[in-house]
Amino acid sequence: MDRADFVHLVRLSEHASADDSARYRRGVAAFAALGYLWVLACLGLAVGIVAWVVVSVADGRFNFTRGWLLVFALGLFWATLRALWVHFDEPDGEPLTRADAPGLFEALDRIRERIKGPPVHRVYLDDNFNASISQVPRFGLFGGALNSLSIGLPLLMMLDRQRLLSVLAHEYGHLRGNHGRLSAWIYRTRLSWLRLDASLQRDEGVMALVSQAFFRWYFPRFAAKTFALARQDEYEADRISGRLLGTAVAAAALTEVAIKGNWYASEFWPWHWARAEREPLPPGPFAALRQRARTPPSEEFARQALREAMRRVSDLDDTHPVLRDRLEALNQKAALPAWSQRPALDMLADKHKWISHFDNAWRRAHAADWKQHHAHRSRIRERIAVLAARGERNTPDEMVEWADAERRLDPAAPVRARYESALRIAPDHPGALRGLAQMLPARERAERLAVLERLHQSGVASRWWAAKNAVASLEDAEAGPHDEQGLKLWRARLKEAEEAEARAWEEITDTPFFSQISRHDLNDHELGELRADIARCLPVSRMWVVRKNLREFAWRRAYIVFVEVPGLDDEDRWHLCRELEQTLTLPGAALVLWAGHSPTLEDIERQAFGTVWVRGA
Repeated sequence: MDRADFVHLVRLSEHASADDSARYRRGVAAFAALGYLWVLACLGLAVGIVAWVVVSVADGRFNFTRGWLLVFALGLFWATLRALWVHFDEPDGEPLTRADAPGLFEALDRIRERIKGPPVHRVYLDDNFNASISQVPRFGLFGGALNSLSIGLPLLMMLDRQRLLSVLAHEYGHLRGNHGRLSAWIYRTRLSWLRLDASLQRDEGVMALVSQAFFRWYFPRFAAKTFALARQDEYEADRISGRLLGTAVAAAALTEVAIKGNWYASEFWPWHWARAEREPLPPGPFAALRQRARTPPSEEFARQALREAMRRVSDLDDTHPVLRDRLEALNQKAALPAWSQRPALDMLADKHKWISHFDNAWRRAHAADWKQHHAHRSRIRERIAVLAARGERNTPDEMVEWADAERRLDPAAPVRARYESALRIAPDHPGALRGLAQMLPARERAERLAVLERLHQSGVASRWWAAKNAVASLEDAEAGPHDEQGLKLWRARLKEAEEAEARAWEEITDTPFFSQISRHDLNDHELGELRADIARCLPVSRMWVVRKNLREFAWRRAYIVFVEVPGLDDEDRWHLCRELEQTLTLPGAALVLWAGHSPTLEDIERQAFGTVWVRGA
């Protein structure tokens, strides 16, 4: 099924859900049951063949053909048993007891009583800025499920009690009533089929071919038909949170999580890893986070983060609605919240114990990566010293490299003069224009727009970046008066540039992985930055990088990054790869793929020109 057909099916499901929700849910349940019927039919066929062969043997009529049929039937029988008895891993994290967090368990009891839902059997504390609830069946897909709640220590540090309870009420809302049971069953069924498909992809033979053909037809339709259910379930969980804690509290929690999640990823972790320059041994991040979380993000950062969150639109890559849609569903307007004053960390009986525990675990897990990062930042400092010694004798490229390197060590480094020096020698230098635009404060809108105009005219490679930043500056009401004509011009330019970007991305994603590729062209500095980024992504064990040579955009630098991610299921790997596409430091667009059944690890090792990074090496 191609993308257009998938989108069409999703839209049909959304309309069906809106027109008659009960009928739509019955249809989803029936289509989910079709997968079970196929498995049970295979099981019945296998048992029937085995019985027939056994009877033939008893009658003395066994021959070579019956022997192969028996082998086929036993393989079919084993495959169907795997489908019906899927292993679900327990959530990561440390289990909490009532003695560890009496206030938290009391709050969960009250939420359960008001929702009248099933119990939460297990509560885990992990190191993620997130909370989630999952159901783990006791006996494969049969029997009652264990409901497990995972809560991140960073979330406890950055939200107050009421807003944390709003987040937990949302998660608990996924378990409520018959709708919750249907959604949970559909979720488990989807995971089961995905895992069975991954297993069968590694098999060979007639059974594998038949199974793969069925799943190629079934999976895309199952995902499309259940998409509206999953999206609807998120809105319903938000409504439950609003009903229990108040819609204002629910909206404030959603907004604070969005802003502080941005701060946590883009400000805190870069700051923490920057400590590797002066600290050769890894310090624990969570003790430092507790201190830094006491000071809320700056107003400028918070407003920009909120604007970015509100610009996002819901798509078909994630069943979670974006912040804009969730606030609208709650009839709340987007606004900076009053920041949480007293963190919910006090709900833990011994918070120091847990901070120490996760700090020590993080140190052990990242000791080798920290050592590599320490060496990398030392090399940047050495390169800065070399460039500084040359002073004004540096070329424009070296001036820009000098300024960029100082900003990598300190984002607030005063390097505007370096970019200006490069532009005096080469007025159209794209790197210097881009750096200068970033150094100009928001209130100097006219100067920034003038630099972005020069960058836009410098070449097609810079047009998307220039237009995107110009539109953001013109849409910022605090940066200056409204300029309708200028905004119209830059929006038209951005639309044209985005169309070109979309065509380039299509060529990257729609052509075979290993066609139009060559060895990467990253220099030592660029490769060092990429390695530093991936070292901070703990699930990744190995990485390969190739350059994708685009036909329509031959000037564009584009890459495919292959990563080996053991220990995660395919859904988590998919989300991790999408996140890496947004965060890896590369001088061009990048598609990130994991080593699985497409592409296989063997294909990557054979065609990707060798690893560029191995954890612990």
